[in-house]
Amino acid sequence: MMSTPAGPDRPSDPGRARLQDIGTDPDYRFTLANERTFLAWIRTSLALIAGGVAVVQLAPALGERWVRLVLGCVLIALSVVMAAASHRRWYLNERSMRLGEALRPTPLTMILAYGVAVIAVAVFVVLLISGG
Repeated sequence: MMSTPAGPDRPSDPGRARLQDIGTDPDYRFTLANERTFLAWIRTSLALIAGGVAVVQLAPALGERWVRLVLGCVLIALSVVMAAASHRRWYLNERSMRLGEALRPTPLTMILAYGVAVIAVAVFVVLLISGG
């Protein structure tokens, strides 16, 4: 059995090769769209950080400091997950496009949706309890 030699179009281990060495360059419009999506996730991550800081520092009517601190830390933790996972998603999408494969589904949307929903319910409960 002959093995196919590694080269620019066929790295020996596509999982470890540099992105530029995998497959062929996709249409630049798809690469730019992938980058815009990545930047949208990063903007969302930055908004979550800002929300976390705002809850802790600027919302004393929201309740005790420890309550605000927990809510703020959860928002910032969600931000960390979004930022890290968005880079992985960008990389995997770029790799799939270079190899002509279908794009993989992402859990990012579910994590963000349920994360924000849980935080919204927590804020609602805190407001009901505190009478705010």
